[in-house]
Amino acid sequence: MHEYMSDWRIWELTCPGLPEEVSRARRWTRDVLRDSPHADDAALIVSELGSNALLHSASGSTNGSFRVSLHRSPGTVVLAVTDTGGSTTKPHAETPDVDETHGRGLSLVTALASRVRVSGDDYGRTVTVEMPDEPDEPTRLAPPGGRTALPARRPTP
Repeated sequence: MHEYMSDWRIWELTCPGLPEEVSRARRWTRDVLRDSPHADDAALIVSELGSNALLHSASGSTNGSFRVSLHRSPGTVVLAVTDTGGSTTKPHAETPDVDETHGRGLSLVTALASRVRVSGDDYGRTVTVEMPDEPDEPTRLAPPGGRTALPARRPTP
């Protein structure tokens, strides 16, 4: 089979360790998945994981970077964000106090994804997220062969 005939698509983006690169990764993700009903969720996930990489690892240092990988196949999107290490703690979901301003990101990612995996060590960690890539079931406005009423016209002033 010719390589361009495959149902699998893989994209990668490496971002310097600057805060503004998180928004670039988010826009890139939304652009790659522009025809997916879950593009906004995927962009939010990349934004959370990219921000975490900058905040909690050496990715946010002067020479740091983080990498975003996006694998798309029929019915599935797999996102992975890899940091450059330097952290001694493994990413984990937390339950912060109401007044805390941090600590909800990975819980949000977990709520949006069908699966979340963390791999790697102090020299670099990858958070991999799987999401369905199927359109939501369309809402049926009328039974087959039925009719749908239109809203009444407003009188013009």
